[in-house]
Amino acid sequence: MVKLSFVIPAYNEENHIRKCLGSICEQAQKYSDSVEIIVVNNASTDRTAEIAASYPGVQVVHEPRKGIVWARRAGYLKSSGELIANVDSDTILTPNWLDTVFREFSKNPNLVGLSGPFKYYDLPKLTSRMINFFYKLAYGLYLLNRFVLRKGSMLQGGNFIVTRAGLEKIGGYDTSIEFYGEDTNIARRLHEIGDVKFTSKLPMHSSGRRLAEEGPLTMAIKYTRNYFWMTFFKKPKDNTYIDHRPQDSGQPTRQIKRTKREILFGVCIASITFIILAGGAFATYLIGKQIIASDFSINEAKAATLKWEKRISADIVTFSHKTKAQIQNTIREIKE
Repeated sequence: MVKLSFVIPAYNEENHIRKCLGSICEQAQKYSDSVEIIVVNNASTDRTAEIAASYPGVQVVHEPRKGIVWARRAGYLKSSGELIANVDSDTILTPNWLDTVFREFSKNPNLVGLSGPFKYYDLPKLTSRMINFFYKLAYGLYLLNRFVLRKGSMLQGGNFIVTRAGLEKIGGYDTSIEFYGEDTNIARRLHEIGDVKFTSKLPMHSSGRRLAEEGPLTMAIKYTRNYFWMTFFKKPKDNTYIDHRPQDSGQPTRQIKRTKREILFGVCIASITFIILAGGAFATYLIGKQIIASDFSINEAKAATLKWEKRISADIVTFSHKTKAQIQNTIREIKE
């Protein structure tokens, strides 16, 4: 069996790293020597490294250069597995996550990248539904990009697995990227050498703290914008990002901050949706009106139907007569 290496970048994640490592260690027991776990302490100033080191079998790598890509690179260089699982430190594996990964790579030798969506465990239900809808749109974009445009594919940062061979072939991680677009960059380059698959069968639980702090609509637009920029221009649109490390309030659900930008985006999206629906309804009305006003009356429709029925009946009768004559000739020839 191939070996899988978890690489977990962690910057001041003492509030989340326990749940992440607990879920990984639980599933790793089934595969014993086929899984290794590496936590990259990325310039943390809290107890992240200490907590990670307390887990048996977990390796802690220190990367003083802050940045998600630098951290992924440091963990990758320390790892030894044929598969590299890039997992964020505020995520929790869903049941059978590892089983799905090994199964997908074993059945497709051309697979070089695999990913799935996030399920945010600490956001309101309405926000979660909106995110699920966004993922459906993103999946359609993924299919268009991968199979029609053939410009790249899609990987969800914090929930994707790549092959060591594939990563080596494309030259590793691009450390010039600060934050946005790093997953799309890997997906685009891996797409050129093999299959990169995004599937809903590989979900991952994650904290929605970034969406709660900046707004889900704001982040949806920002992620989409950077996906397009990285896919078609090979660079991200946004070069700066905000670190969100809010203190846990003890509540299972985070409150969404209603910024002016978020409200404006909501109004714009609602307006566009209304215009599309209203336009569709008006077009349906015009088409219906055109049909009613046309010269094609109900009586004409009945006449055309009767004419069609007569033609079919005549063809059936003709076919029957010909078939009967053929049978009679065949019997006569046999008797002679």
